[in-house]
Amino acid sequence: MKDEQIQPLTGVRVLAVEQYGAGPFGSMYLANQGAEVIKIENPSDGGDMSRAVGPYFLGPEDSEFFHSFNANKKSVTINLKEPQGLEVFHELVKTADAVSNNLRGDVPEKLGLDYDSLKAINPKIVCAHLSAYGRSGSRQTWPGFDYLMQAEAGWFSVTGEPGTPPARFGLSVVDMMTGLAMAFGLVSAVIAARSSGAGRDMDVSLFDLALHNTSYLSTWYLNENVVTERLERSAHPSLTPCQLYKTRNGWIFIMCNKEKFWPILCNKLGQANWSQDPRFLLFKDRLEHREVLQNMLDDTLSKKTTEEWLTAFAGSVPASPIYNIGEAMNNPFVSERNGIHHFPNPTNPEASFKMVAHPIKSSGDEPLNNPAPKLGENTDTILTEVGYTNDQMKRLRDEGII
Repeated sequence: MKDEQIQPLTGVRVLAVEQYGAGPFGSMYLANQGAEVIKIENPSDGGDMSRAVGPYFLGPEDSEFFHSFNANKKSVTINLKEPQGLEVFHELVKTADAVSNNLRGDVPEKLGLDYDSLKAINPKIVCAHLSAYGRSGSRQTWPGFDYLMQAEAGWFSVTGEPGTPPARFGLSVVDMMTGLAMAFGLVSAVIAARSSGAGRDMDVSLFDLALHNTSYLSTWYLNENVVTERLERSAHPSLTPCQLYKTRNGWIFIMCNKEKFWPILCNKLGQANWSQDPRFLLFKDRLEHREVLQNMLDDTLSKKTTEEWLTAFAGSVPASPIYNIGEAMNNPFVSERNGIHHFPNPTNPEASFKMVAHPIKSSGDEPLNNPAPKLGENTDTILTEVGYTNDQMKRLRDEGII
């Protein structure tokens, strides 16, 4: 059975007090690598709110959105706001390597999800916190979401075409990258705890991640006082040609981000002399004459279709078509890479549903492909493992604790 394979994180148990996007996205990376990720969900409010996020569902309260962030996990229902619920949670903490959450910055301490609250129960426990603005400072109590971070960290100002309203990325990339940062921090701290015997708090925030990922643009500003602006056709701020160009039937993105690709492109275009033109010899020259070069490339590339140019460039000039989501999913290269996985449909055992495959491929291992868990699906099994009897669980369930 696929579940019985020894995956890279087999034997790591994570209790995930999480909902919606950023936290679940990060912990799903752990689950896909074999960690036992147990979602701790409140039975009194329907659990993770994304279970009800539409418009597409496999069944009642079984959102396709939820499945996209929660494959290969388990679900245990515990009301952490009740003292008895915390007692149950603490029994699980004794068996866990880490507790993760993506709550507002002031909430983990209130719920007792930080290291100071849990170290007496399990000195090795790692507490990974993902918040909007951090667990300290003037915005500790502020709610916050991906698009707000993109706006305040400057991303809107470098996205889209000049002269148009500021624009966000098309996907919630801050959520996703912050989730990955949390997962990386959690695994790093678990490795340290297994060596030292001591856990710790690990913190990441949407704001800090968004700011950090301004990368070289912020370095340029901090040291050279250069404010990078939006450029026409999604062009690179310093490397040319690296942008959209017109073809006979649409667009192509060409990315000659090493000097060696420029003469190769010229040869493929039948314009070998361009590579010797003093205006275009080096990146700095081509940048100075970017508009002239854009017009010349548009004229030449417009003589053939995008598909014809991609065939001509294949493996020699970095280039890409411009696809919508449907075209991206139907790309033959995606099929070649086994990029779409079929998951068992929890609502209809005779059917399956499809999601994009996990990008980390472990040598020799088949990918795990368990669908996201139903609310509380694993409660009885896991609580039995830590010593609860059927009678105890019935009482806790009757009292709304589990």
